[in-house]
Amino acid sequence: MDVSGAVSTATSLATAQNSDALNVAMLKKALDMQAVMAASLIEALPALPSNPNIGRTINTIA
Repeated sequence: MDVSGAVSTATSLATAQNSDALNVAMLKKALDMQAVMAASLIEALPALPSNPNIGRTINTIA
């Protein structure tokens, strides 16, 4: 059995595993940032008017 080939394969697998873990961590951070941005956009929406009928209908009569 070729020992150097086995070591090389184990090293490449460990490197790929570390790379995958890093990619997953970066994806989680990106998703967390998007969640924060979405929440801030929702909070930035103006409040509804006190009269619920205002701004709910469109006059289509010409």
